Parts: sequence; structure tokens; C-alpha cells
Amino acid sequence: MIRLYITAEGHAEEAFAKKVLAPHLTLHGINAYPRRVRTSKDNRGGKEYRGGLISYCKAKEDIQDWLKEQSHSECRFTTMFDLYALPNDFPGYAKATKIPDPYQRVKFLEESLKIDIDDRRFIPYIQLHEFEALILADPRQLDWEYLEHESQIRNLSAMVGNQNPELINDGAMTAPSKRILKEIPEYDKVTAGVAVATKIGLPVLRQKCRHFNEWLSTLELLSGGERAQFSVN
Repeated sequence: MIRLYITAEGHAEEAFAKKVLAPHLTLHGINAYPRRVRTSKDNRGGKEYRGGLISYCKAKEDIQDWLKEQSHSECRFTTMFDLYALPNDFPGYAKATKIPDPYQRVKFLEESLKIDIDDRRFIPYIQLHEFEALILADPRQLDWEYLEHESQIRNLSAMVGNQNPELINDGAMTAPSKRILKEIPEYDKVTAGVAVATKIGLPVLRQKCRHFNEWLSTLELLSGGERAQFSVN
């Protein structure tokens, strides 16, 4: 079995990876182990604090520590970071801001991250534009958590329409999470967000979110070695 270690940005991404991705990947001969990115540690007290991509430098240290700890050949590593509010010390950040096409921008950032980590077992992934893009793949499923918000959910569905939820932008007031919060101020990313994404289901998420689908397809093929989109040889 391939062992896949997922460095998730926060609680929601970690929970989604545990509840949705891990069971699916098991069917492909892959055991997934998600954890939140480390933000700080107290060496004297032996404590670690995790959750929130506030600094790439700290994230890099955490990823590299995991790479060293799990050095076996069957181990693979990936990330689940949001493009929205990516820290400006991220590899390739300055150049990426000048790339207008979101898919080209995120591909450039992922390649820059892969080069900086410099380990053949590492497969970078950055979510376009953030976790809530998955929710907007089918906003109607929000009614499982927010039954009293029928009109607001209709507004979100109308806003999305037939557009690609991954292309809903990363503006401070127009990012996917901001649009949901505008309609449903009590929206909770960790509990309701993960539950709704689970209800939407992987088939719809993959159909609506091209970059997410490409990442998951790559992970599914890891147990096949040379067939993987990102070569580990």
C-alpha cells in the first residue's frame, strides 16, 4: 500500500481529506494520513500548534520534517492549500500575481513549490481559489445544514449558475467563502462546509472542479508508479 501524507491548510481541509478523500483513496491502494500544517512549536514544552497557512517558511519546515520522518519508498506527500490569501513568501508568488489565467497561475505556483521542496515523492496541490469552491459546485446542498435559508441558497445557486466554481475569484469580498458568508453569515467551514462537500460527493466535485479532479486523478494513480501524472522516478 502507498502511504500518502497530506499537509492540509486548516481544520476544514484536514476533515475533508479524512472523511472524503481517505476512504476513496483506500479503494486505489492508498492509505491517506492528513494533518494540518504546523504554524509553530514549543521545543521546551514539546507542543505543536497547527492550522493556518500564515507563512510558507513554516509550512516548508513542516513538510520537510515529515519527508525526513517518513523516508520509505512507498511514502508520498501532497498538500491542500488555498490559492486565496496565499502568503507572499510562497515560491514564485511575485511572478504568479502577473499571470492572469487562474489555471496557469496555480500550475506555476505548484511547480515552484515542487522545485523548492525538491523531493521526488512530493506532489503539490493548491485549491482554486479556496475550499469553498467545492461547496459552490452545488450550493443547493447547503440546505442540509441551513434549512431556514432557502432564499439565500437560491441566491447562491443563481450566482454560480453554470460557471466553473474554481474560477470564482479571490477578491477580499468576492472569494467563494465571502459569497457564502454574505448570504449565510453563520456558515461554519469546518462542520457545515465539510458536511456539505461530503453530501455533494466526489463525482460532482470532480465534474465541476477541473483542477481538483486532476489532483485526485494523480493521487489515484500513485499505486501504479509510472502512470502517475507527476513522476516519482
